Amino acid sequence: MAEKHHHFEVRVRWTGNTGAGTTGYRSYERSHDVEADGKPPLPGSAAVAFRGDADRWNPEELLMAALSQCHMLSYLAVAVAAKVNVVDYTDTATGTMVTHADGSGEFTEVTLHPVVTVADPESADTARRLHRRASELCFIARSVNFPVHHEPVIRTAGAAAAP
Repeated sequence: MAEKHHHFEVRVRWTGNTGAGTTGYRSYERSHDVEADGKPPLPGSAAVAFRGDADRWNPEELLMAALSQCHMLSYLAVAVAAKVNVVDYTDTATGTMVTHADGSGEFTEVTLHPVVTVADPESADTARRLHRRASELCFIARSVNFPVHHEPVIRTAGAAAAP
């Protein structure tokens, strides 16, 4: 397959100027909107630990969401190729981030906890193995410099759930 290049664009617009700009660390809100053409704005902020708004998405949550979404989408694609009928998929992503005395920080790991329900009980072992291939294909996981672990649970819906 030939190499292809894809371009993505998002805009981030700070909405947290309370009138004083950034005259002091406590003088502004961390509120912002994440925007892309044709989509509703996504309300963002810093994490609460960094003076953010708990009602808005923070970059750390969005990074974990991107990892979870990417793995799920890769997983569903490899399931089709392997003829595994997935009828339900949920995931809870957890991550560890460390901050340093100089104000810098980074994620040290993220663990995905996908719960996959397959229609056929005989495909459960294959369904479990497909997580490795999905991880290899996930664009976002391949782009980060920390490990992304997977702790999948495979459930079966039985023959009645198959279309």
